Amino acid sequence: MNLFTLDNLFLLLTGLTAIYLLWRFYTRWSKGKALYDMYYMMGFLVLLVSGLLLIFLGLGILASPYVLTVASLIPLGISMGIVEEYFPQWKKAFKWFALVGFLAIAISAIFGMDIVKKISVPLFHGVAGLVIFLGPFMAKKAPKGFWWVGIGGVLIGLGGIALAFISMGAQLLFFSPAFVMLILTPLLLLMTLAFTFGFVKDIKG
Repeated sequence: MNLFTLDNLFLLLTGLTAIYLLWRFYTRWSKGKALYDMYYMMGFLVLLVSGLLLIFLGLGILASPYVLTVASLIPLGISMGIVEEYFPQWKKAFKWFALVGFLAIAISAIFGMDIVKKISVPLFHGVAGLVIFLGPFMAKKAPKGFWWVGIGGVLIGLGGIALAFISMGAQLLFFSPAFVMLILTPLLLLMTLAFTFGFVKDIKG
């Protein structure tokens, strides 16, 4: 197994960036004990673990239904954090949506329920991606520069939906399996950097 590849370099940089964000979120959480920081930490901890698994086990593990399920915790955590922090009036309804969506993805992926998966995966990733994309632009009290989180939302939405279609044996637009595998690791790094620029503004603000 060759660990010294360009993909693994991108994944390593993504992991280091995720560790930095986890430290910043934990520092803020230790002072205010805000629930949204816990959601953010969940999302980036899963991103870190996923990146390490991809480094040591290879991109082939993306075909696993368990990986699809666990990876859903990334947009789940980030979107729930944004709703909890900036749109508290919607947090109860969104938590129910997130719970039902995650359970639908997990059950359909693990037990091979293709019809449920074809509906739940794009729906969940699409809505979570829209929350991450639009939320930072619509949040009235967000600090200047928080919109970078929205840019990260575009990237995570595209990557997540493309991977979801591939896992179902389909293709989203020009996102062929070969193309997705080519851009996946640099996309993860760019996504994490965009999140970092935005969330650091949020933490400082």
